[in-house]
Amino acid sequence: MVPSPHSLSAMANLKSLAKDTAIYGLSSIVARFVNYLLVPIQTSKFASTGGEYGIITNVYAYVAILIMLLTFGMETTFFRFMNKEGMDREKVYSTVLRMVGTVGVVTTLIMLLFCRQIAELLGYGSHPEYVVVMYLTVALDAFTAIAFAYLRCVHRPIKFASLKIANIALNIVLNLIYFFGLPMLHLNPFGIYGETFHYDVAWVFYINLFCSMFNLVFLHKELRGIRHGFDGKMCRQMLTYAWPILVMGIAGQLNQSLSQIMFPKVYPGDNGFSELAIYGACIKIAMIMMMITQAFRFAYEPFVFSKVKDKDSKEMYAQTMKYYIIFTLLAFLVVMAYIDLLKFLIGESYWSGLRVVPIVMAAEIVFGIFFNLSFWYKLTDRTIWGAYFSGIGAVVLFVINLLLIPRFSYMACAWAGLIAYSVSMLLSYFIGQRYFPVAYPLREIFSYLAVAALLYACIHLASASLPLWASLAVNTLLVLCFVAYTVKRDFPLSSLPYIGKYFRK
Repeated sequence: MVPSPHSLSAMANLKSLAKDTAIYGLSSIVARFVNYLLVPIQTSKFASTGGEYGIITNVYAYVAILIMLLTFGMETTFFRFMNKEGMDREKVYSTVLRMVGTVGVVTTLIMLLFCRQIAELLGYGSHPEYVVVMYLTVALDAFTAIAFAYLRCVHRPIKFASLKIANIALNIVLNLIYFFGLPMLHLNPFGIYGETFHYDVAWVFYINLFCSMFNLVFLHKELRGIRHGFDGKMCRQMLTYAWPILVMGIAGQLNQSLSQIMFPKVYPGDNGFSELAIYGACIKIAMIMMMITQAFRFAYEPFVFSKVKDKDSKEMYAQTMKYYIIFTLLAFLVVMAYIDLLKFLIGESYWSGLRVVPIVMAAEIVFGIFFNLSFWYKLTDRTIWGAYFSGIGAVVLFVINLLLIPRFSYMACAWAGLIAYSVSMLLSYFIGQRYFPVAYPLREIFSYLAVAALLYACIHLASASLPLWASLAVNTLLVLCFVAYTVKRDFPLSSLPYIGKYFRK
């Protein structure tokens, strides 16, 4: 059977998407892997009982919300307007930079004036420096996020990836110097450890601020685009397009961060930060799914907007959904197969929370599907629907956490995330099919879900009943079974480059 021109075009587009995703994905995987080193470093020095790692988890939950507020939907809006006919691309970029930069400067000045009151409100009245450093870091990150978006838009993934990796590598080096290098040399410059050589969690935040300044310096060429002026009319159009995305982004990020924000306030007793520390450390193991979703988003968002006029675009969306689910299910199985090795990434005092890992990873898969579905309302300029879906999900998350955290601790957080994302995903799918119907290959997708569920059950059984060496061997075979099923169904060896010719009859 000869493939249709539309099918060939769709496959070419998917190959282009795969190439960019591979670059973003490799950089994301390398960066996240390097970033993983922060977990054993910090959890080895901050015991779970002390709650310091719980403070880090809690503060960065606020950071994730703030970055949404300070970029206020401008990344997606930037891609949309850069690909609109008749738009001056340089003026679009400059206008967005000025908008985000102005908001960052004004809100930073307000924060500095009221930092003590804000610190009291967040529960850190005795440490207002946490709030100051956190906000300065986020303001810089929001501004440079537009420059990173510009790199994605003009297809410069190498510089994008290099800067991301270099930034995290610098973070690791500075953490190693603070936690190991200076103490081993018995050095205490400027009294940073105090008189008793005590590790201060504030220095984790200072290091991140320095790394954000590093990005600002090395993006100076891209940031020169701010000189191309400001278009007031364009600004108003952008804000009209962006505000539902802002609401959607905040609601969506609340689904990821609200549990960590609520936990110390809802959990009964004095162990809230200690329990949150366990949860925060264990979900780091599930970050492999975030890596895949993030890499996919970096490549897919500008790609979709640039291909919206293609006749085969809907076919491409459907196939992309299937392949995304296949690869995330494979990642899920790999992590669960080797969880007994991956747990050494965190301190032993945190291992009691490992049972949240499969739930959090499943939640990330669902979130990725929700993101994949989101383009129907972005492409049709019905972004308000995204705000509705994410808002409903955030309400579901809040209610479950409020009711169940006091009884089930951090397990309530894991299940709340999965349920909230599922609600948002299902709403987006069913309403999207009404406004922007896409023929997703549901039968094939559900077959992969069923196979992955069966294999996960076998992996769990093997890990629970066999010695470590035997369970790892069995689990490896089970992962290879999923790979074999995938190759047979959708990736025949004969289609592979270079080696495919050896499998053709």
